[in-house]
Amino acid sequence: MELTLSQRLELIRENIDRAAGGRPVTLVGAAKTKPAELVAEAVRAGVTAIGENYVQEFREKAAAGAYAGAQVHIIGHLQQNKVKYVAGKVDLIQSVDSSALLEAIARRAAGLNRVQDVLIEVNIGRESGKSGCLPEALDELLAGAVDLPGIRVRGLMAIPPAENSRAYFAPMYHLFVDNGQKKYDNVSMDFLSMGMSDDYADAILQGANMVRVGSLLFGPRDYSAGK
Repeated sequence: MELTLSQRLELIRENIDRAAGGRPVTLVGAAKTKPAELVAEAVRAGVTAIGENYVQEFREKAAAGAYAGAQVHIIGHLQQNKVKYVAGKVDLIQSVDSSALLEAIARRAAGLNRVQDVLIEVNIGRESGKSGCLPEALDELLAGAVDLPGIRVRGLMAIPPAENSRAYFAPMYHLFVDNGQKKYDNVSMDFLSMGMSDDYADAILQGANMVRVGSLLFGPRDYSAGK
């Protein structure tokens, strides 16, 4: 018999607790392609953070009231021309990967008298065509955030290569720890977001304190709409 969303959530939380060993870990329900009513069901079941890849989906589901009672995170690549739709309106933007995007978010949030929390996305696998800054560019990007009003860097995010994701968790954790020791103003290493449905427990064992779980929570994705 197919499990209900609440039952799937319970199993995921048990796995998180087992891997975390008492450490707090934030579960982000990755809701790409999922309808507003299913997202609302997840929130009612106790999911406290919902992640969206697409700005248009965020806007549609927000208008439908799907997120009431939960945080909203942008976890997909964010184009600069879409910043106006999310900066100052979501709780966390996890996918900042350039100084230009960082500055655009800061300008928009400051104009709204808001401070936007962000994570810096690192292309830890150095995959061509994939978003995220390269590890050696991270220092410069973090330093550039120091004097920006309207923004606050809260940590790092990564989407390692799917074929061998577990090999990249430890290097990401080292980046997270090393940069946390540098004490940049306006930068704190509070969150390390890595790990998805196939590998979230391993990511937690390697130091992640935020995981993005989609299909394991919501069921297989439906791409028939062409999103």
